[in-house]
Amino acid sequence: MRNFFSRSVQTTILFLVVAGILALALSGSLGFISNNFNSLLVSAQAWISTRFVVIQEFITVPRDVVALRQRNTELETEVSRLQAQVVQLQNSVSEADALAALVNFSRSNPENSYSAASVIGRDPSPFLRYVIIDKGSNDGLRRGMPVVTDQGLVGRVDAVINSAARVQLITDTSSVVNILLEKAKREAVLTGTVSGDLVLDLVAQDVAIQPGDLVLTSGLGGGYPAGLIVGQILNTRKRDADLFQQAVIQPVVDFTKLKIVLIIIDFNPVDITPLVPVP
Repeated sequence: MRNFFSRSVQTTILFLVVAGILALALSGSLGFISNNFNSLLVSAQAWISTRFVVIQEFITVPRDVVALRQRNTELETEVSRLQAQVVQLQNSVSEADALAALVNFSRSNPENSYSAASVIGRDPSPFLRYVIIDKGSNDGLRRGMPVVTDQGLVGRVDAVINSAARVQLITDTSSVVNILLEKAKREAVLTGTVSGDLVLDLVAQDVAIQPGDLVLTSGLGGGYPAGLIVGQILNTRKRDADLFQQAVIQPVVDFTKLKIVLIIIDFNPVDITPLVPVP
């Protein structure tokens, strides 16, 4: 009997509690409590989430930094490799263009036979103007052979070994080229200087020359074939007290950018030095 009474009391209390909650809910009195509870719950979740993110970053960031550094190193290596490939491709394109120009030059000047060679070295002295090429006596080269590009005259072979040769540029101080002024139809002598300039000398005072006039090899002296382009007159110097007038020549070849040259292998230079009177 006591157990039955106890259960009845519990049931009644539970019923009253549920009824009271329903009454409060229907009357809207629970809204304030619910909102406060929800706000408290959201704040607690935000606090827990923030602390969880901090702990997670503390654990994972060092590993991520190492991975990022490794990836950065890999990307820098890849960039360096690609830059090297770009340089190689640019050099290949430049060499291909140079070869194409030389081929066109040899085809347009079939009166001579040519052998192409690459420039593999330069004389380090500031007073000498020489380059080294990768062809030598094994390739039929001999001392004195003229060297040209598709632009014009470079110089001549000065010394030869089996697999290489030294080329004296026309800008060297000991270089002498007999030239022809195309417009004036007069011969003169072209020499190099220490500064690398080309100076035209032994031009008679009555010869009319002016900037822009074309200068060609004359063929006199036996050192070069006639008709090779050398350059253009840059400026002149004419004084009444001098026997001859002088001029500075702008060469058509850029000697600082020589990469590939042509050697005229069927030209036989003639050394006429023993025939020249000694003053």
